[in-house]
Amino acid sequence: MQPLPTPCSAGRFPDATGMDAFTTAYRAAKEQQVVFVAIERLGLWWTVKADALTAPQRTFDTTVHGAVRDAVDGELRAQELAVALHAAFYGALEPLARAAPPAS
Repeated sequence: MQPLPTPCSAGRFPDATGMDAFTTAYRAAKEQQVVFVAIERLGLWWTVKADALTAPQRTFDTTVHGAVRDAVDGELRAQELAVALHAAFYGALEPLARAAPPAS
């Protein structure tokens, strides 16, 4: 797996559905020391998986985490949130603000 460009477009994140797919994608991110971001299908729902432990030099605050921790309702939405989350890890918060505006 090639490192993802920053910012990354939808459709570039691996589908980590199933243990083998998850393990392969996670191992690749860890070997490359990049933030692990993937999407996964859970029955009818999609979710975004992310882990900064694969890239210890990257961090994000709890606001970013809270915006994407819940399951989303379709693959396209999961891709949109994956793009936003990936960008946030690298300091670009605008995609996240558009994808998951604060609740009022």
